[in-house]
Amino acid sequence: MPIMTRRPNRIGDSVPAAITEVCQIYAELAARPVERHCLRRTECCQFKLTGQTPYLTKGEALVAARALRTTGRKQLPVAINGACPMLEAASGHCLIYADRPFGCRTHFCAAAGGAMARRDVVDLIHRLERIDSQLGGDGPRKLPGAVAAAWRDLA
Repeated sequence: MPIMTRRPNRIGDSVPAAITEVCQIYAELAARPVERHCLRRTECCQFKLTGQTPYLTKGEALVAARALRTTGRKQLPVAINGACPMLEAASGHCLIYADRPFGCRTHFCAAAGGAMARRDVVDLIHRLERIDSQLGGDGPRKLPGAVAAAWRDLA
């Protein structure tokens, strides 16, 4: 009788390394000499009003879901009035600001300095895409769906 070996869980086995690498990418982005000053006005977090929703790779979504879990939440927050579901309804503050996705760090917000030029961050984007591929992702997804899927993966 052949010996059955357990097939490794590709996602579970690589999640800690992926989370670490995504956090390193965020740190490298913060160290770049591009002027950015997020004022936390949260205008850009109003997806329905802006018509802009950040897209997250699987690694980014795992970082966001993990950060959300560390707030003590037992379930995903529900988006209110087309806003980002990561905004706390009572305070209007981002629940995962320190671990916010790449798109939230480089987005179009004029108050923060406008969108970062792709040429200035393309190397980091490629690394995020590589992590996505290693995790079995299928490319960037809109924030709400990406975080919901990552939330289930972390369960």
